[in-house]
Amino acid sequence: MNKAKIIKNETEYQAALGRLETLMDAQPGSSEEEELDLLSLLLVNYEKEHFPIELPDPIEAIKFRMDQQGLSRKDLIPYIGSQSKVSEVLSGKRPLSLTMIRNLHEGLGIPAEVLLQAPGAKVSEKKYDSQAYPFNEMFKRDYFPSFRGTLQEAKQYAEELLTGLFSIRESAENQYIFCRNSDKTLDENALKAWQARVYTLAAEKKDLPLYTPEKLTPDVIRDIVKMSQLESGPLLAREMLEKRGIPLIILPHLNGTYLDGACFKSPEGQPIIGMTLRYDRLDNFWFTLVHELTHALLHLETDGWAFFDDTEHGERSSSDPKEIEANSLTRELLIPAALWEPIKAELLHTNQEAAVIQAAEKLGVDPAIVAGRIRWESGDYTRFSNLVRGKQIKKMFSQEQS
Repeated sequence: MNKAKIIKNETEYQAALGRLETLMDAQPGSSEEEELDLLSLLLVNYEKEHFPIELPDPIEAIKFRMDQQGLSRKDLIPYIGSQSKVSEVLSGKRPLSLTMIRNLHEGLGIPAEVLLQAPGAKVSEKKYDSQAYPFNEMFKRDYFPSFRGTLQEAKQYAEELLTGLFSIRESAENQYIFCRNSDKTLDENALKAWQARVYTLAAEKKDLPLYTPEKLTPDVIRDIVKMSQLESGPLLAREMLEKRGIPLIILPHLNGTYLDGACFKSPEGQPIIGMTLRYDRLDNFWFTLVHELTHALLHLETDGWAFFDDTEHGERSSSDPKEIEANSLTRELLIPAALWEPIKAELLHTNQEAAVIQAAEKLGVDPAIVAGRIRWESGDYTRFSNLVRGKQIKKMFSQEQS
C-alpha cells in the first residue's frame, strides 16, 4: 500500500525521511519501489521550498569563470570598465552595476540569478539610458539624494538611479497635455524626469491630511488669491493647500522643458501642484498657481490627465479646450469679470502706478495681479514692471526652506 503523502511540516518531513530509509532496499518493480520514488520526489520538493540552496557569491562566481577560461583582470575590462574598476569590483570595493551585470551575463555566461543574487532572476533589457536625459543637470540638482558619490560614479550606476527615480511615477497612468507658448523643441524626457522628482518630493510629505474633492472649490481658490495681499502670501497659500491635502512642490525647471507649472495626480489620487518659478515674478506666480488649481478643480477627478504649462503671457496662444477652460476660470478667480469690466478701460490707458495700486486694494488682491492683467490685455509687457515685482519668490521659498 502506498503510504506517501504531501509533506506539510517539519514533523512530517522527519517521518518521511525515516520511512525513506526503510524503503532503500525495495525490490525493483515492487509497490515499495513505487512508494520510494514518490516519497523521494515529495522530499525534494519540500527541501527546495524550505531549505533553498544559497546562491554563490557573485564575485566568487566571476573569479571562478576567470579560472575556467584562463582570463586575466585585463580581460574583464570590456565587461566592467577600466582596470581600476575591475580591481575595485573584484576586491568588493565597488558594487556591480546593472550594466556590468548585463555584460558579464551576456559575455561570460555567468547566471543572472547569481549576479543579481535572486533565485530565478533574469537580466532585463536596458530600460533607461542616461544619454536620453539631462543626467548631469539632474545629478547637480539632487535628483538622486541617496547617492553620495561623484557625478562620474553616478554615471556608472545611471540605470539604477533612473529606475529608482521613475519607480514612483510608473504606477501613475497619465495622459499628457503640454501647453506651450514657445516653438522651441520640447524635451519630454526631461519633463517626465522633473515630474518624477515632484512625485517623490510630494510623497515625502507624509503628514498631509487625506484629500477629498470638497476641499478644493472656487471659493477656496478665491480665499487663496486674497492671501496675495500679504507679504508672505505665497508661503501662506502653500500652507493652506497642504492643510487640504494638496502638496505644492517648488522645483526648478530642467533645460528644454519651458515649464512654469504642472498639475497631476499622485498614484493614490491626490492632486499635486508643481511650480518651477522659472519667471521669478509675483504676477506669474499667482497666475500659474491658480491656473494649476483650476486644472485640479476641473480636470483631475474623472480623467488621468497630467498638465504641463508654459504660463508666461497668460497662455495667450493655447488651443487645447481644457487649457482654454482653465485660462478662463483662472482669470475669473483672480479678478472677477463683474469687478474688472467697469474699471478695465481706465486701467488699460493709465500709466499711473498709484491707480493700479488703488484698484488692487478695491479688488482685494496684490497690485502684481492687476498689473499682470493689464500687461496681458494690452499686450505690452513693459508696463508696470515695478509692480509685478521680480526676484522675490525664489528668495522667499529658499529662505523658508533653509
